[in-house]
Amino acid sequence: MVDNRYATALVIGSVLSLLATVYLSVAVGTQHWYQYRSPPGNHEASNASELREDFINGEFDEKAYSDTLFRLNGTLGLWWRCVQAPGQSHWFKEPDPKMVTQCVSFTLPQQFLPKYKEPGNHNTGEDLLRTYLWRCQFLLPLVSLAFVILSGLIGVCACLCRSITPTLGVGVLHLLAGLCSLGTVCCFLAGMDLLHRVSVLPDGVDGSLGWSLYLALISSPLEMMAAALFLWAARSHRQNYTRMTAYRVA
Repeated sequence: MVDNRYATALVIGSVLSLLATVYLSVAVGTQHWYQYRSPPGNHEASNASELREDFINGEFDEKAYSDTLFRLNGTLGLWWRCVQAPGQSHWFKEPDPKMVTQCVSFTLPQQFLPKYKEPGNHNTGEDLLRTYLWRCQFLLPLVSLAFVILSGLIGVCACLCRSITPTLGVGVLHLLAGLCSLGTVCCFLAGMDLLHRVSVLPDGVDGSLGWSLYLALISSPLEMMAAALFLWAARSHRQNYTRMTAYRVA
């Protein structure tokens, strides 16, 4: 039988774990990790439509899509890159064209492509730091979600067995998941900082962090708080059980 204090800790920990999983899943599936704000005139430029077409249908090239993100209010995520450009216009030029968001996903092979010291220039050699930061930023959240799913299966088995002992493993897995979520944010921020060092932003273009990144950042302490509750419940219950056993033997 589980004490009410431990049961309450397990319930709160489960709720925190569920919230963290939802936040991280939404963050991984959206493109608002980093966003650029370009001057309004960029959208009205004659080559805006050409940039959009190359962005959607052109060959994958880091410099090409980065320059388009800079000029067309781009947003970047772990699996998506998006731009805003005027929609399909009629034969006449509209004074206030409607802006349309176009998104392209990173394919799995593209996620493993090397990054170069000068984006787009294969002759400058591979930038190992940027390459592995990019790979870690999309692998770590998947590992984090896998840890949470595995801990959930262990928790279900613990409930079926009516034992609180496996909660210790659940807590450790949540702690690892929280570290992976935090590592995802750190890798992304470090990668963007290195990208901006080798790719100068055009005049008037500003970059800022998006809400998707903040969701991932929030999920990390939620997972760690859940881990603390699970570990406390498992450890305290074990100590209490040991004392009760020693008392009965005495």
